Amino acid sequence: MLLKTDRLLIRELTPDDWKFMQKIAADFRRSKYDMPLPIAEAEIIALTKQFAETQMFYLVLLHETGIGYICFHEDNGNYDLGYCFHSDYQGKGYAFESCGAIINHIANERNVKAFTAGTALENRPSRKLLERLGFTLQKTECLSFQKDINGNDISFEGGIFVKQAGIFPVGERSE
Repeated sequence: MLLKTDRLLIRELTPDDWKFMQKIAADFRRSKYDMPLPIAEAEIIALTKQFAETQMFYLVLLHETGIGYICFHEDNGNYDLGYCFHSDYQGKGYAFESCGAIINHIANERNVKAFTAGTALENRPSRKLLERLGFTLQKTECLSFQKDINGNDISFEGGIFVKQAGIFPVGERSE
């Protein structure tokens, strides 16, 4: 699978993409809202291979540089959207462009009627992205993926968002 948008290339993640994943994971460690990914070479190689085998992880490339990934977790026909973009490429519309294109593709290819996604309510950029993509907040929950230096949970309020499948105002071309 290969999708092209006006500025980006989106393709299935491969085990050879581990260096891109390592850079994204190292940058992502600054987030208090999600579970940190490993960055040690052996661990990120194994994780990238595991992600690639699911065929539900997609690398987003700007020119030839991996700037983020998009993934789906499927459970009985329900598709949950996940994404992570390196901070150097946030706020430029790349996540909106690529997420819109891949959601359109998955919806059409697999006849998906609705998508879910979760994010911390305090994570305004992620929340804004989901809202621009047409997701609406359905419920909230208290979450924790990390502990502080004393071993206490770092808790935050997370939101579960839902979007009915439909066409996004983002151009894509399959190859």
